[in-house]
Amino acid sequence: MLIPAQKPGPRTTQRMLSSQGVLAIEDLVDRAPASGTWSPADLADAPQIGRRALNVALALLGLILTAPVMLVVALLVKLTSPGPIIFRQTRVGLDRRRDDGSQHHWRRRVDYGGRLFTMYKFRTMAVSSDSAVQVWARPQDPRVTPVGRILRKYRLDELPQLFNVLKGDMNIVGPRPEQPKIFAELREQIDRYPERQRVLPGITGWAQINQSYDQCVSDVRSKLHFDLEYIRRQSALEDLLILIRTVPVIVFRRGAW
Repeated sequence: MLIPAQKPGPRTTQRMLSSQGVLAIEDLVDRAPASGTWSPADLADAPQIGRRALNVALALLGLILTAPVMLVVALLVKLTSPGPIIFRQTRVGLDRRRDDGSQHHWRRRVDYGGRLFTMYKFRTMAVSSDSAVQVWARPQDPRVTPVGRILRKYRLDELPQLFNVLKGDMNIVGPRPEQPKIFAELREQIDRYPERQRVLPGITGWAQINQSYDQCVSDVRSKLHFDLEYIRRQSALEDLLILIRTVPVIVFRRGAW
């Protein structure tokens, strides 16, 4: 038999009567606000919901428009080198922890800096026994296949990440997600590096259109400046402007190798 200990609210505590005594049970299910009432938090989330809807719409449109290209790329990857068409790699995503010091919402036992997710790319490197080793790519990387080199120059290997956007792991625009081991090393070397995880990672971003691929910690430190600048002024309009500026970066192969 359940006897409510208090009136229904955001959280209620119920007590279960048994032959052994009274057992307290916490109901952690937040109740919906009364009809017609809105909190400041609800209003603050409205722009984020709108941006998320825009990202989903753009991802769907992108998948429809690039489907023929993706089919050709998949065939080329399959026919020119042994191994899977899609390369899957664990990356660090959004850090949902609040800055108020509360811990009841924090469930991960290891602090990776954000929620881990599987990112998709067209495979551009030859399969090897040490493929699990987390290292930076570099210019004239011998691991890159001939087809992969072309895909990387035109950023075509990133197209499968549109599925990551649909899944909610990424947005179209945002800081690029990093591998867990490399992320752990960078946050020890670069001040404020974890702050870039306050937003969903992206396929393109303010840092990506202003700087080429990372080759050293100094490059990452410079990109962090752009990432934090983007976070400060993020908006749907800002995302659209970055998307427009991404086009010449892809067409003219700026910063790609």
